Amino acid sequence: MEVEIVMETTNFKWYVLRAISGKENKVKEYVDNEIKNSDLGQFVAQVLIPTEKVYQIRNGKKITKERCYLPGYVLIEAYLTGEIQHHLRNVPNVLGFLGEKNNIPTPIRQSEVNRILGTVDELQETGEEMLTPFFVGENVKVINGPFSGFSGTIEEVNNDKKKLKVMVLIFGRKTPLELSFTQIEKE
Repeated sequence: MEVEIVMETTNFKWYVLRAISGKENKVKEYVDNEIKNSDLGQFVAQVLIPTEKVYQIRNGKKITKERCYLPGYVLIEAYLTGEIQHHLRNVPNVLGFLGEKNNIPTPIRQSEVNRILGTVDELQETGEEMLTPFFVGENVKVINGPFSGFSGTIEEVNNDKKKLKVMVLIFGRKTPLELSFTQIEKE
């Protein structure tokens, strides 16, 4: 009995399901429910959606949310035997498999999976990315710090340090201020 289980796990490979963009979570939910409620769990080991954390500043508050790192793609570790391939292809919101040749899905290499998952882990560790970037020449309002309430124009953007150089009119004289992304909001 144990020999069969070992043989089955070696047949599991990673595939990429193409999904309608924005419906990746629906696909994952559907497949997860099928795994719980039918014998699909014997043939599908994992369903993953690579995500990254991004933030926006709304009304002076930092709002963090998760965004799909590879929109339109769902990673699935499965043993495609018999009708399993057909079953997965007919999941609602699925367009098919990525890299099909003669109607046979092509598995992706473990190194590619590790690279994708490693990139996602790296993104989780480095923190969030700004969702609404700032541009030179854009008008902004200072919402935090000693110059709160002042308005100015962005002169320089440093995405690495999450800092901006903003030219503000103070007592009739243009003054450059170095501010963080969280200290300002777009006008």
